[in-house]
Amino acid sequence: MPTKQIAPREFHLIPTRPADSLAWIRVDVAIRLAPFALAVGIVETAWRPPWLGLQPGQLDVQLGFGLVGLPLMFVLAAAAQLALTRRRGALRVPTGAGDAFLQAGYYVLNGPLEEAFFRGLLQGGSSLVLTPAGGFLLATAAYVLYHRLGSWTWADTAATLLAGVPFGLAFWLLPGPASILGVSLAHIGATCGFLGPGPYLLHRLHLL
Repeated sequence: MPTKQIAPREFHLIPTRPADSLAWIRVDVAIRLAPFALAVGIVETAWRPPWLGLQPGQLDVQLGFGLVGLPLMFVLAAAAQLALTRRRGALRVPTGAGDAFLQAGYYVLNGPLEEAFFRGLLQGGSSLVLTPAGGFLLATAAYVLYHRLGSWTWADTAATLLAGVPFGLAFWLLPGPASILGVSLAHIGATCGFLGPGPYLLHRLHLL
């Protein structure tokens, strides 16, 4: 009896070019990153609170976490994206290295600003009113749920727990003064693995 052949799953890959990326980057800067930067900048300028984490902290610890976390989170995020794409069936993929590098450059800006807002401002500030554990839970929940505002699916939104939990714990528990340095480096790796460069590599490796 012949074995039934199962056709491989076809993915709907949506190609993107630098012009496409620049179009959404301009909007993203205006509606997300600029308000994040403004809120953090006002607090830092007015009070310079140490809990905001805009200092390097214990540099060897921060760099150690960040330099290990960046490639590790890239791989984990790319693997999560691969699993989600197989479930979702569609993904935006840069058509060339130029667009992948353009998006990576933007995520180098995005990572520290998101960390300054969610870990520094929200987690650090709310920990003063609540407890460190309460600040961690509040900021992590806000970080995860805010991705839903960008029309992410619930599965994609839930996947941000894989970044939000370790980043929040690291900001809280790493020794030395509070700092977003280490978590920002790891955040860059996670975003680049999940979006832009990660999907580009997955496609080049014929995994999609």
